[in-house]
Amino acid sequence: MSSTRINDEMVSLSARRVSEGAVMGDKIRVMLVDDHDMVRRGLMVLLSSFSDIEIVANVNDGDQAVALCKRGDIDVVLMDMIMPRVDGVTATGQINQSCPDVKVIALTSFGDEETVQAALKAGAIGYLLKNVGGEELANAIRRASEGQSTLAPEAAQVLIRATTRPPTIGHDLTDREREVLALMIEGLSNREIAERLVISSSTVKNHVSNILSKLGTISRTQAVALAVENRIIPTPQ
Repeated sequence: MSSTRINDEMVSLSARRVSEGAVMGDKIRVMLVDDHDMVRRGLMVLLSSFSDIEIVANVNDGDQAVALCKRGDIDVVLMDMIMPRVDGVTATGQINQSCPDVKVIALTSFGDEETVQAALKAGAIGYLLKNVGGEELANAIRRASEGQSTLAPEAAQVLIRATTRPPTIGHDLTDREREVLALMIEGLSNREIAERLVISSSTVKNHVSNILSKLGTISRTQAVALAVENRIIPTPQ
């Protein structure tokens, strides 16, 4: 499998089930992905008492997870987010793209906004923290197999904050207005901006007027100061 080697210690996929194509009935086939052996072992113990769930594979990085999903026979993946080489967010995106029937639940210790947003954007159907109980985790797996989402309260709060947060200053500036604002920050006059962008001075004047209105300022100086303070225009390194 090219550079990806899946050894017996990392993977517990049943070769007999794959070769014989045995029917699994109503069991949900689950893969564990975490770079810590103890975490994977703990999850196997935690889920062993649920007769409708079977751990068919456990691997220690996202690259192996993607490779196994492409082989089939996996319904739900419990995916750690922070791993070396191929991390959980990247692996989730690749699985979502190449194996759309496989459902990924992010299972991590991190409930920060960046990680939550990245995991869900990559295609994770659920987001849980590693302090989750066995029954709750089993229910999340069942829901995921049916295409339903489960979010830890921390993840739900992140989404609520994101949807209720006021828009950032300058979010409604057009690309051209951002170009004009960048040149204003450089200290160029309307005439100089017009020459730089090869447009008329009256067009520049209209852009400047729109910029002041959208930023809620009354002068070029205020607009420039606000833009710099809020990093509306990335400054060159």
